[in-house]
Parts: sequence; C-alpha cells; structure tokens
Amino acid sequence: MTIFYKNQFKRILNLLPPQFICWLEFNRQSLTHFNERAIEYAFVFRCLQSLYPQKILDVGAGTTALPHLMSTCGCHVTATDNKKDYWPSGTYNRHFHVKNDDIADSKLTEKFDLITCISVLEHIQNHDDAMHNIFNLLNPQGHLILTFPYSENKYINNVYKLAGSNALGKKISYITQSFSKNELTNWLQNNHGKIIEQEYWQCWSGDYWTLGDQKIPPLKVSFEQKHQLTLLLIQKVSS
Repeated sequence: MTIFYKNQFKRILNLLPPQFICWLEFNRQSLTHFNERAIEYAFVFRCLQSLYPQKILDVGAGTTALPHLMSTCGCHVTATDNKKDYWPSGTYNRHFHVKNDDIADSKLTEKFDLITCISVLEHIQNHDDAMHNIFNLLNPQGHLILTFPYSENKYINNVYKLAGSNALGKKISYITQSFSKNELTNWLQNNHGKIIEQEYWQCWSGDYWTLGDQKIPPLKVSFEQKHQLTLLLIQKVSS
C-alpha cells in the first residue's frame, strides 16, 4: 500500500466512532514490540507525586493517553502537537484534546507550572528553539520533565542512519537525534535551568539508540556506564 493510500486510510479511521477505534486497537495488539514508555511514565508520575503542579503543558502529545492520565491526578492539562507538519496523514487523539502548535515556533502565551516533553525533542531538528520556547512557557521556578535518546559524549543527528540501527532501511519520515552532555549544558545555560534529577538507562546493547540488541527489561545505570536514554527533571531558575 502506498503512503498516499495509507494516509487516506488513517484519515478515514479518525472519523470512526471511538468505540470502534478501541475495538480495532484491541484486536491489533501485538506482543512483539516493547518501548521505553514504562520507564518514562514511571518517572513522570513520580515527579508529579513530589511536585503536585496545578497547570501542566504536555508537548508532543501525539495519540498517547499521557495528558488524560495527568488530568485524572487533578491537574489542569494542556496538550499540544505539531499536527500538520510532523504527522503527514494527520492525527487524532481519542484520549484528550490536542492543540495544534509547533513548539519550535510556539504561539502559546499561557504559563505553566510543569511542562512534559516525553520522547519528542529528538524529532525536532531546531531543538534549541524548542527548548527556548519551553522555558519561556514555564512559570518562575517551574519544572520541566524531558526524556530523549542520550549518550554522554557524542551527538548523533539521526540514529536511524547509523550502520547497525534496527531502523536502517525502514521508511521513517522523521529524524531521531541522540543528544549529549554538550547540548544539555547549552540548553541549561542559555535558558537558566538546573538539573534536579537525572536518570540513565541502557535500552540497547550498542552505543546509541536502536543499535544492537534491545535490552528487555532496560537497565538503570550510572552515567559512566553505557546508556542510550536519559530522563530529566529540570527547574527554571532566576537569570
């Protein structure tokens, strides 16, 4: 099936009643693929447990239920995604209302106590602009939860193009960057942020994201050990 017809099919599916979509999702479940969401969501809700923010912005919500889950905790949640550019066939989130907004050129003006950006930043080429806007949308002393592919010493523009990547040869329309300490340090210095907590996880046997064999379950490690994923709680501080 060509990309055009796949996109058309997805648009038709988005018009179907939610009950039928739920039925389709139930019947299309597969036990052949694991991802990092269990690690990331556990970190998010542990941070919520200690912070109890009133207003949350979830950047890059996509089709996930994360905004809805955070709202059930009593928080007021706003969810956004770059629905026109990042999703070529359009997208529909059946769990929560998602505003169309490109965080790298955000039109939002409201301020938030907490911003979550879970496995999103690596897909944004102009990540410096995205981080600048994220910090601008935080209240003073507000917090940011970030997760992304990460290796301490080297930045990779697109891990999918690395020899040995499990995604090599697949037709993936977006990039996945792997960030390093240099990018993280620049974001913090340029936007007046400080790290409150950072975790490192080994999800693959190779040096970078999607390289080698997948580790099931992933291993929580120190920064000196091989890792391909980091989870961060960051606070906005005074300039």
